Amino acid sequence: METVLLLALGLLAQSLGLSLGVPGLRMPSTLFPWRRVPTLGRVRRAWVIPPISVSENQKRLPYLLVQIKSDKQELGSVIYSIQGPGVDEEPRGMFSIDKFTGKVFLNAMLDREKTDRFRLRAFALDLGGSTLEEPTDLEIVVVDQNDNRPVFRQEVFTGQVLEGAIPGTYVTRAEATDADDPETDNAALRYSILEQSSPQLFSIDEHTGEIRTVQVGLDREVVAVYNLSLQVADMSGDGLTATASAIISLEDVNDNAPEFTRDEFFLETSEAISGVDVGRLEVEDRDLPGSPNWAAKFTILEGDPDGHFAIRTDPKTNEGVLSVVKENPLRTSLAEGAAPRTLVATFSARDPDTEQLQRLSYFKDYDPEDWLQVDGATGQVQTQRVLSPASPFLKDGWYRAIILVHDNASPPCTATGTLSIEILEVNDHAPELSPPSGSLCSEPDQGSGLLLGAMDEDLPPHGAPFHFQLSPRVPELARNWSLSQINMSHTRLRLRHQVQEGLHHLSLLLRDSGQPPQQREQLLNVTVCRCGHDGACLPGASALRVGAAGISLGALVIMLASVTLLLLLSLPVVVLTRFRQQSWDKGLLQGLQDDLRDNILNYDEQGGGEEDQDAYDISQLRHPTHLAALSAPLGRPPLRRDAPFVRARPPPPRALPTSAADIVDFINSGLEAADSDLSVPPYDTALIYDYEGDGSVAGTLSSILSSLGDEDQDYSCLQDWGPRFARLADLYGPH
Repeated sequence: METVLLLALGLLAQSLGLSLGVPGLRMPSTLFPWRRVPTLGRVRRAWVIPPISVSENQKRLPYLLVQIKSDKQELGSVIYSIQGPGVDEEPRGMFSIDKFTGKVFLNAMLDREKTDRFRLRAFALDLGGSTLEEPTDLEIVVVDQNDNRPVFRQEVFTGQVLEGAIPGTYVTRAEATDADDPETDNAALRYSILEQSSPQLFSIDEHTGEIRTVQVGLDREVVAVYNLSLQVADMSGDGLTATASAIISLEDVNDNAPEFTRDEFFLETSEAISGVDVGRLEVEDRDLPGSPNWAAKFTILEGDPDGHFAIRTDPKTNEGVLSVVKENPLRTSLAEGAAPRTLVATFSARDPDTEQLQRLSYFKDYDPEDWLQVDGATGQVQTQRVLSPASPFLKDGWYRAIILVHDNASPPCTATGTLSIEILEVNDHAPELSPPSGSLCSEPDQGSGLLLGAMDEDLPPHGAPFHFQLSPRVPELARNWSLSQINMSHTRLRLRHQVQEGLHHLSLLLRDSGQPPQQREQLLNVTVCRCGHDGACLPGASALRVGAAGISLGALVIMLASVTLLLLLSLPVVVLTRFRQQSWDKGLLQGLQDDLRDNILNYDEQGGGEEDQDAYDISQLRHPTHLAALSAPLGRPPLRRDAPFVRARPPPPRALPTSAADIVDFINSGLEAADSDLSVPPYDTALIYDYEGDGSVAGTLSSILSSLGDEDQDYSCLQDWGPRFARLADLYGPH
């Protein structure tokens, strides 16, 4: 009974990871899962083995987990085996058992984040393969280690809060996760603020990550954006850490009154005029430009009891525009781009001469852009062309026209009416990126990133705040790049991790805040370079400089098309020039260029003797028919002064050999003809003869050997040999 109790205590201590102070008992222990223990109650068929705990990332392998035994037979007569995940199921090979001793081993490192427990089946067989015990379960629990850092859900958290907010106002919330066991301190996260501006205006809840204001004094006119550096740590703040940023923008409130830039303005105008601007009154307002808090409203308090003047606000400059309104103009407004035949206004006149039946007619007197048309009978004014905000006659957004009405009396009377049309701004322009190029450090932790802004031709409220986004059409951009909004008109581009140096083309989507919003997808050229300690690009570090690479695709296509067109236009000129050059050469030499190599042979052999056979070009003797097509020699034949002058009939042309066997006969017959020829010098022998083919344009050179001097030679034929021999002809030809 004491042994059974001792075994039970050992199992309990093993499951709790404790060590008993009993001599001879250590971990891992030897288990007898099939031993039956007698009790007063019902009898259990087998032990229920408590879970076996083992730490993940165990490096001492193989590691003994436990030893199981059956007490039915003696040691060595029982065969043990295990089955299940980690043995014969994926992941295979994690566990093994010594089939004779029953020792269970861990063979590979475990990862609790992949598998937190394994359930195996243990078997005991005799040597004949018969079952000794019923299969029993082995459960192996993987104990967590703090091997995972916490991770923020975002690299940059953004928030907005009104300036002047009271302490405790909620701004935003930072969130992080940890892959370790959530039931242990390995995943107990604590948030903190590492760095913020002084004084400390914000705090973060260490458990929830909520960021709130802690002091008064938030003033957008002093600081518009705050950058906080956040940290999260596991092990309740004492373990592994991660960092992120929080960008907090202050929203404007109307806490600044407009102020005139001067105490007194002096303006003057001519009398008897109306509908003209007299001058402008400048004011300053520290609230956000373009917002309703910034727009000034002017009122004439005193000095104009008859209402001869009016003052309005210029929406672009926030200035007050003072104008003369002796006559009450008809004011209306139209959206820019209004379609033709849009109703503008209707003039209605009354003739005080009620005793006379008169008909009134309306017409235009002043319409410099010819935008309007007037119905002569009803006085109805409509547009006849699209109203353009770029007109030079548009003053501060207002267009002025004069309408006349007259009766048909004799003499007729006329009245004048002024029509002032305010052209309302609409959101018809998408924002544009500025600048369209820049440079970044290849290391993400170097430099401050690339500051990007946007511009919009539309007036508020159709412009800022702008929204920057990496193009959704190219989802892979988000893996390498990130954008963090700084304020309403600027964002910051950063690298998520190190990328290859050189030029990168990023597609950005820009959207304004107009109604409806306008957006534009624009290309950004970013040069990634190596940087120094100051965060600036080192000389020669980048593959391409942005200034040279910022050529748009359209401009590049136009340049390539221009170069291609220039090459195509110059090609006919080159071909024509080449053709004329070839025609000129052929006209001078008449085929001499093409046949020169075939007819002028190597004459460095001058009678070497009968044993010298290298002077004969055997290839020409084997193929003499190739030389038959040569043209006749140019000009008259040279005068032979070294031979007797006879009027002998030239010998008939000889038939060329048709095969290699006839070459000997051909040479012998030529030798006989040379011996019997009286027109050659007597000392010409067969030793200097070589077969040169028929019709050689160069003629014979044997007379050169027999000449007595240069004065005996006739070089007039050089003039017929083309431009290559022109210099020789000038030196030796007849003068």
